[in-house]
Amino acid sequence: MKLFSTQQIAQLDQYTIQHEPIADIDLMERASLQITNWIVQHFSAEQRMMLFAGPGNNGGDALAIARQLAGLDYLCEVYLLDFEKELKGSPSINWQRLEEQGLVKLSRIRKVEDFPVLQEGDVVLDGLFGSGLSRPLEGFPAEVVDFLNQATNSIIAIDIPSGLMGEDNTGNTEHIIRADFTLTFQFPKISFLLAENEQYLGRWKVLPIGLHPDGIEKEKSLFHWLEKEEVQKMIPVRSKFEHKGTLGHALLIAGSFGKMGAAVLASKACLRGGVGLLTTHIPRLGYSILQTAVPEAMASVDQHDSVFTEFPKLEPYSAIGVGPGLDQKQNTRKALCALLESAKVPLVIDADALNILSLQKEWLEKLPEGSVLTPHPGEFRRLVGETENSYQNIQKQLEFSKKYRCVVVLKGACTSISLPDGRLFFNSTGNPGMATAGSGDVLTGVILGLLAQRMSPEDAALTGVFLHGLAGDMAAKKRSEFSLIAGDLVEEMGKAFRKIIN
Repeated sequence: MKLFSTQQIAQLDQYTIQHEPIADIDLMERASLQITNWIVQHFSAEQRMMLFAGPGNNGGDALAIARQLAGLDYLCEVYLLDFEKELKGSPSINWQRLEEQGLVKLSRIRKVEDFPVLQEGDVVLDGLFGSGLSRPLEGFPAEVVDFLNQATNSIIAIDIPSGLMGEDNTGNTEHIIRADFTLTFQFPKISFLLAENEQYLGRWKVLPIGLHPDGIEKEKSLFHWLEKEEVQKMIPVRSKFEHKGTLGHALLIAGSFGKMGAAVLASKACLRGGVGLLTTHIPRLGYSILQTAVPEAMASVDQHDSVFTEFPKLEPYSAIGVGPGLDQKQNTRKALCALLESAKVPLVIDADALNILSLQKEWLEKLPEGSVLTPHPGEFRRLVGETENSYQNIQKQLEFSKKYRCVVVLKGACTSISLPDGRLFFNSTGNPGMATAGSGDVLTGVILGLLAQRMSPEDAALTGVFLHGLAGDMAAKKRSEFSLIAGDLVEEMGKAFRKIIN
């Protein structure tokens, strides 16, 4: 699914109005009815609905919702933020309709003394400011937001919590509604997918409002929400004449003293990713561990007992993964540099291999084109420098992918995958239970397995991230988020594949 800026969404509204065609007030009515229907499903008519409306279209939505709910016997009160200016357009029409209906108490608020007394059980609907906001709230609007945040009532944000901007919220952290539910129209806002904004959103849900499909198709976007339908198209259909020699040969370089578990997890995940052959290069001490734990993998043994210092001839391999459990000793650094200079196929780079690159940034120029880097936020900061927030992270991520012609998988709640062509995808699968040791090793393995099968680096990364998260969701459902371990992801990988393919 494409993700659009707030400016683009406004343009899509206008495209729909012109080409459906539909009047602006009727599109607002359609959108508002989606929220009204959701409220009816989740809240009783015995609960008083307290709607706070601003002067713009977000407020117009709130006014329409109040009228619709009142028509369904909900007790509603509307508090309009009054700037002593006449309402215009659709908000004005909806105010007039409320006055004509005569079922809703209407009040204008200009000062703190105008605030209502919120009672236990009241539900607040926030329609103060929409996604078109371009600067932090201040003055009386900020006081209204602070008043609502101090209350203990459930808050439903219409489209976006008031005070939150649709994309970049750098320097905007103080006067933002902290909603329990956010009901947004047609698409998630980009700011919804960034970690620092979780505190404002509560549970968010996308409600379709029928924006014109032709407009959506024509509008270009760099940002995407990765869903099952897109991933299905990336997984190739296998011929019945396939054999292990046609399904790729992966080389995984992993493990060191005390960290052989990372090599085992990544190896298992690589095989579950469907690769035909896997060779795992390990220090000498890991030979028995690997051969016992992963009998399906072939072992390449380093001359060193405990760390990576060399690699086998690279010609047989269609993709190479390096990093899980690797360590950062000097001879390992030299071996990594030699690998970067010798590799003719894309690399999947994780963990200590990334940490070594952050110490030797000039080596980034040696990356084979199409390599996939899989940092967590700490590793990413070491690579690109400090940032203030997640929005700046994704800007740096896009710059990095373009500069080094690589794919960057920035791991997190909505893992972002940046591509060399300037696009960025947010993943829709996964859960907090996956924040556990070894989870990243599993991700490295499955991406490597897909890449070795001649999938493009972009498709391998996108498919691997989605599969990894889906396996995590299935594991959490079976065992709970609290007890999930990395090995559970490997166990569920086959079922995750089946769920996507079928």
